[in-house]
Amino acid sequence: MAKKVTVIVEGREYVVEVGDLSENPIQATVNQRSYNVQVPAAPAGKNAPAAAPSPVPAPTPSTPASSSPPPVASGANVISAPMPGDIISVEVKPGTNVSSGEVVCVLEAMKMKNMIRSPRAGVIATVEVTPGQAVDYGAVLVTFE
Repeated sequence: MAKKVTVIVEGREYVVEVGDLSENPIQATVNQRSYNVQVPAAPAGKNAPAAAPSPVPAPTPSTPASSSPPPVASGANVISAPMPGDIISVEVKPGTNVSSGEVVCVLEAMKMKNMIRSPRAGVIATVEVTPGQAVDYGAVLVTFE
């Protein structure tokens, strides 16, 4: 049975729905975005509470019949958000040739604008974010061909 709660983290409100807690990983949905989360085992002989689970992006249902494969959560073919924040601008589009160090988008976190730069040269395959969108740490921003 799924449980839905509203939580506030650093002043932001999130709607969190957690699936069966007896499973590992647990299926969790935060603001309509799905994650598989691992719950670490408590150290033997300790009564300390378990650490908060770390969200790991899981494939989310997309609009019907996408022509490109779903993005990979990590690796050389993606640029992921280095921190949670809001996308201020997107400087590339699919098909754009980028060089190493070129700005692909601007992410605002804690009132600071962070230029998100390409770690390598390549051609942008997909842009997964739009200006004004809130993103979590590790969210895929763009993918390479």
